[in-house]
Amino acid sequence: MLSIRPFRPEDAPRIREITVACFDGVSIDQNIERLLGVVADLPWQARKAAQVEEDCRVHPEGVFVAVVANDVAGYVTTRVNPSTRTGWIPHLAVDPRFRGRGIARALLAHAQDYLRERGMVTAKIETLEQNATAASLFPKLGFREVARQIHYIKPLGPEMEKE
Repeated sequence: MLSIRPFRPEDAPRIREITVACFDGVSIDQNIERLLGVVADLPWQARKAAQVEEDCRVHPEGVFVAVVANDVAGYVTTRVNPSTRTGWIPHLAVDPRFRGRGIARALLAHAQDYLRERGMVTAKIETLEQNATAASLFPKLGFREVARQIHYIKPLGPEMEKE
């Protein structure tokens, strides 16, 4: 049985584990690492996990976990901007062992309810072009593409120059 509950600090290790498993192949940080190598002695997994940990630190009340049989199966993070009334869903991930059960849809529905309750009138979410799963799911749930963005990276010192 699936339940969705607020994030608890003790969920952090499991969220980190899910992040590393889910963002392999669909992370800007991994793309950067492929191009430049490990940045600042932090592999892409640590860099991506740090982004999710920042969501949990900055807006913990907007982080929710999906629980199946007492195991955290996935999570969603949110941010609110009361001045623009646009909510943001920065991270969504479901452990590969639990995929295909509607957990991502349930987490997104929960996140949207949370954003609505806080007065947001729009919700934005983004994905990389290389993330076919998300690029397929989001439009099915009513999200509409509004823009494409290109990310660039430049080494700022000789320690990042690849030979």
